[in-house]
Amino acid sequence: MLRQNLSQKLSQKLSPQQIQLMKLLQIPTAVLEQRIKEELEANPALEEGNDDLNKDVDLDVKDQSDDKDNNDEDYQTDDIDISDYLNEDDYNYSQSDGYNKKDDDDKTIPVAVSGTFHDHLNDQLGMVTLTDHERKVAEQLVGSIDDDGYIRRELEAIIDDLAFTQNVSSTEEELERMLKVVQKFEPAGVGARTLQECLLIQIKRKEGESDATKLAYIILKDHFEAFTKKHYEKLMRQLDIDEDQLKDAVAEILKLNPKPGGSMQQSRSENQYIIPDFTIKNNNGELEILLNSRNAPELRISDSFREMMAAYNRGAKKNKQEKDTIVFIKQKIDSAKWFIDAIVQRQHTLLATMQAIVGYQEEFFLTGDETKLRPMILKDIAEITNLDISTVSRVANSKYVQTEFGTIKLKYFFSESITTESGEEVSTREVKKILEGIVENENKSKPLSDQRLTEMLKEKGYNIARRTVAKYREQLNIPVARLRKEL
Repeated sequence: MLRQNLSQKLSQKLSPQQIQLMKLLQIPTAVLEQRIKEELEANPALEEGNDDLNKDVDLDVKDQSDDKDNNDEDYQTDDIDISDYLNEDDYNYSQSDGYNKKDDDDKTIPVAVSGTFHDHLNDQLGMVTLTDHERKVAEQLVGSIDDDGYIRRELEAIIDDLAFTQNVSSTEEELERMLKVVQKFEPAGVGARTLQECLLIQIKRKEGESDATKLAYIILKDHFEAFTKKHYEKLMRQLDIDEDQLKDAVAEILKLNPKPGGSMQQSRSENQYIIPDFTIKNNNGELEILLNSRNAPELRISDSFREMMAAYNRGAKKNKQEKDTIVFIKQKIDSAKWFIDAIVQRQHTLLATMQAIVGYQEEFFLTGDETKLRPMILKDIAEITNLDISTVSRVANSKYVQTEFGTIKLKYFFSESITTESGEEVSTREVKKILEGIVENENKSKPLSDQRLTEMLKEKGYNIARRTVAKYREQLNIPVARLRKEL
C-alpha cells in the first residue's frame, strides 16, 4: 500500500564555490597558471592586473529619465537589486596576499624541447639505403619497439600488421634481416627481443677490446641463466677461470644498459623542471615560509563590467533587454569574485598547512637529517590547522617544497610510526634510513638475509617483524640477499 509522509533530514552538500576551492587546492603551482588562463577565457568579467584604487567610477543614483528616450515598452517586473554591487570596495579583489612576490619578474615555466625516442630511430633509418619495400618493413619494426627499446611482439604478428594495414607482404626471414639492420642503431641494444639478446648486441660491439669482454660475451651467450642467478662458483668451474677473471668479465657486463630506450626517456624526464610550491629559508635558526607566486597573475574585476553596472544604476527606465544584460553581468561578476576568493582561500590554506608541517618537523628542516623526522599522519596536521583530513590530503598531493637540502615532495613528510623497546614512537622513515645504512655497509660477498637484518634492527631497539623488514626493503628497491651478492 502506497503512503505519503513528511520527513526531515540533515544532509551536507558542497556548494559550487566549495567544489571549486577543493579543485584549486589539488593543483600545484606549475598547473595553476593554466587554470587561471582557462577562467580568464571563460569569464569576461575577470581580467589580469592590479586594482587601480584611484580609478573613479560614478556610482551615484541619479534620475535621468528626461535624458533617456526609449521607445521600447517598459519591462514590467520588479527592479533588480544591484545595491551590493555599487560599493567600489567590492571590486577591489586581489589574490596576491601571502605570495612570494620576489619572483614576479620570472613568470615562465622552463620547458625542455626534444625529439622522441622513435624520432631518433627514424632519423637513423633515413640514413640507411633500402628499397621502398624494405623501408616499409623496417619502419614497421621501428614502430613496434617499446619505449625501453625492446620488440616484444612476435614477428608473425608484425607480418600480419604489414599485410592488413599497409598491404605489404613479407616473410619472417625478411623481418629477421631488417631487424639486424635496426639492431645496429643507437642506442646499442635497441630492437632486442629479450634481455639476453639486448646485452649480447651491446657486448658484441666491443668484443675484441679485451679478454674481459670476450669472456663476458661467452658468459652472456652460453651461461646466461647461471649469471643471472649469481652462481659464480659454478661459472668459475665451468669456464675454468679464477675469481679475478670473473670479476673483470662481470664488471664489463654491469657497464651494459638493460633498457637502452630508457636512457633517452630518462634524459627527457631529467629535463622536466619541478616548480616548488613553497620555499623554506633558515634565517639564523628561524624558518621562513614563502608561497610561490610564479606563474600566478594578479586578478581583478573588469573595469568595463563595473562601468556597465554603474550605467544601469543611473538609468531610470529599464527595458527587458537591459535587465537580461544586467543579470548576465551580475552572474559573471559573482563568478569572478568567487574565483578570486577561491584563489585567496587556496593560498591561505596552503600556508596554514605548510606552517603546521614545518612546526611539526622543525628539527628536520633545521638539520636535514632524515632520522629527525617525526611520525606524522594527515590527522595530526588536520588537528593543528582545524582543517578536514581530506583538505590536508589535497594540499599534500603533488606539492613540492624547496629547502636547503633539496626540493622535496610534501607527502615525504608523512609516515606511520613504530614503537621502540623503550616505548618511544619513531617514524618508519627513520627505520628505513637505518635499514638502508646496514645494507650499504654489509659484506657484499656475504649479503645479509632478511632474518639477519631483522635481528640487527632489534639490537638497535627497533622491534619489527621479518615480513615488515622485507616490505621496507622492497619499498627501498633493495633486492634480496642472493641478488646483492658480489665477488
